[in-house]
Amino acid sequence: MEKVRVGVIGSGFIGHIHVDGLKRVPEAEVVAVASRTPGKARRFADERGIPYAYEDYRQLLARDDIQAVTVGVPNYLHEEVVIAAAEAGKHIMCEKPFTTTLRAARNMLAAVRNAGVKLVYGEMLCFAPKYVRAKRLVEEGALGKVFLVKQSEEHDGPHSPWFWDVNLSGGGVLLDMGCHSIEFARWILDRPQVRSVSATLGTFVHRDRTRGEDHAVCIIEFENDAIAIAENSWAKTGGIDDRCEIYGSKGNTRADLIHGNALITHSKVGYGYAVEKADTTVGWTFTGFEEEWNYGFPQEMQHFINVIKGREEPVERGEDGLEVLKIIHAAYQSAGEGRKITWPYEPPDVQKPIDLWLKA
Repeated sequence: MEKVRVGVIGSGFIGHIHVDGLKRVPEAEVVAVASRTPGKARRFADERGIPYAYEDYRQLLARDDIQAVTVGVPNYLHEEVVIAAAEAGKHIMCEKPFTTTLRAARNMLAAVRNAGVKLVYGEMLCFAPKYVRAKRLVEEGALGKVFLVKQSEEHDGPHSPWFWDVNLSGGGVLLDMGCHSIEFARWILDRPQVRSVSATLGTFVHRDRTRGEDHAVCIIEFENDAIAIAENSWAKTGGIDDRCEIYGSKGNTRADLIHGNALITHSKVGYGYAVEKADTTVGWTFTGFEEEWNYGFPQEMQHFINVIKGREEPVERGEDGLEVLKIIHAAYQSAGEGRKITWPYEPPDVQKPIDLWLKA
């Protein structure tokens, strides 16, 4: 069995997730990691049994024995890293959100097309077992015609400091987690054309830490007469919530990714992949059992390898990441201007999506 040799770019929380997911894929081998924080890549590699570590991701890309990379760096770096990886001839799995501007997204897609490499957009909810079963119920007709999809991911804040800085992240919780909810709804509904977007945002709890919104409600109307409601929070205490509801003309279903298979845990010090995540798990929380599997990360990585080997077409493409980003721009503009944004839509040219809310 010929293994796909993979390099992991980024050694934060999501980098740990990528490595753990890839280790469950028999046809994948993680051979290198890159992180620009001095010493961090080497520590990460030693902890995970990865042979090579680099502080410059370009050194990783220069290795001829690496066929693919995962990109788990801060949002504002996605364009630079994805284009460099494409030009180096590497297949790419790029974490959500795809990037911060539509111009950057189009540059990334052009680089991938020009290089002839494959790209998978990192939306793991489309691989989470409970959500996959919900999608199958829809496809089987068990719910009739679906007219409403709700999805929410909520907790009391991100696990790494750069998320709070809108100049690095591009936005608050809408961009960080709303991208999950929006693409989940598009996936369940077979990606219909958007008719309109409206949103309400606020910074209710974390004004001392960020200019970004810490709670967001976004409503998307589609041309097939279906509605999606994406509610996301960095302001909800008590641990993470991740759930969906799907309503149809002949039935409904709902799924909770956390509480149905979790340990009820109290910790004075917290736990998690990285020290920076520990403060979000202090006190009473729901500790996920087989958390990575229930969220679909190993399945997503298996899919990435299958795409590279030509066995499957991407479930999530860069074009999906671009469309989600367009919807997010519309949501920020809607919240900023207090009106519904209708399609066809081309966002104003801004440095980051949240500018459409902050500068309105």
